[in-house]
Amino acid sequence: MRVDLISREYPPEVYGGAGVHVAELVRALRDRLDVVVRCFGMPRDEADVYSYLVPPELTSANPSLATLGVDLQIAQDVAGADLVHSHTWYANAAGHLAGLLHGIPHVVTAHSLEPLRPWKAEQLGGGYRVSSWIEKTAFEGAAAIIAVSEGMRRDILRSYPSLDEAKVSVVHNGIDLSRWQSVDDPELVRGLGIDPDRPSVVFVGRITRQKGLPYLLRAAAMLPPEVQLVLCAGAPDTPEILAEVQAGVAALQAERSGVVWLDTLLSQHELSAVLTQATTFVCPSVYEPLGIVNLEAMACSAPVVGTATGGIPEVVDDGVTGRLVPIEQLQDGTGTPVDPDRFVADLAAALTEVVSDPAAAKRMGEAGRLRAERDFSWTTIAERTTEIYRGLN
Repeated sequence: MRVDLISREYPPEVYGGAGVHVAELVRALRDRLDVVVRCFGMPRDEADVYSYLVPPELTSANPSLATLGVDLQIAQDVAGADLVHSHTWYANAAGHLAGLLHGIPHVVTAHSLEPLRPWKAEQLGGGYRVSSWIEKTAFEGAAAIIAVSEGMRRDILRSYPSLDEAKVSVVHNGIDLSRWQSVDDPELVRGLGIDPDRPSVVFVGRITRQKGLPYLLRAAAMLPPEVQLVLCAGAPDTPEILAEVQAGVAALQAERSGVVWLDTLLSQHELSAVLTQATTFVCPSVYEPLGIVNLEAMACSAPVVGTATGGIPEVVDDGVTGRLVPIEQLQDGTGTPVDPDRFVADLAAALTEVVSDPAAAKRMGEAGRLRAERDFSWTTIAERTTEIYRGLN
């Protein structure tokens, strides 16, 4: 069986969890199937990986139209595949059209949902209506839909009520535990501006509304003064959210020491070292289907303090591998806390609890590593994905 897997992101052009997922899934599937990758961006030097640039006529167009320009090229080239599998709305049109054009099943993996990300209108303008139409059309026409968590499955069925529930399966994200493990390198960490002798809270993520970074910046002001805040944060969605984060970081730096912002992409070795030295990792997202970055932190034996939303409770075992922060959210698709001040206070309290007891934090980190080994291996995920493929052919 030949499967053409379509993604906007693929190494080395990876900036989010979906790109990490695709890279790991391809590696695991190639032991079982003939896999061809079709991705956006510059040429890759990996066998059976084909990349596509935006057509010159669309380079200054709305990003949603530029995306469609890439998708049309990909759809044509899928000829000869037995099945096509797309990831995120950026690739959904290519998968949907390829399925229609070549008469093959189209499988979608949902890493996020456009109806639950209305802030994307800040980034795409009217293109948000286009991206929403692409996703809805692809989901409703797909032969199968894979959700990365039970929480995501519920969101899919709520967002697209016409779907047949039997078409929507859960296959969790995973982690390559041979590549993600503790890296004890105090000098490397010190070279990044982090003091390995002080406790630290580490955040890793894109600067988007869904990641909850402004709430974290407010909560950090309430942490004990010796605690560092390390932000591995870049790829802002819009100039506005970037400016908001810049202002929040500046205000925090004026009040306390140890606020470190690393806005360039770290190598895996560097990021592993940062996660290993963390007293705790934090995931303050208001929308998170699962969060591969939480698994990366757990693989490096860091406890995780995360919002009790989306798929995060399926990863973080509260009190065992970290702490879950309660949140009551508006049901308007934004995920905004009903009481932002309460959420910020609860986040600060959970972080303070973990960083104030390093021995307990270490035990939770070790338990997190064991949980990642037990429940989130890519071998299991590839087997389950292959079962879904074979059920369609």
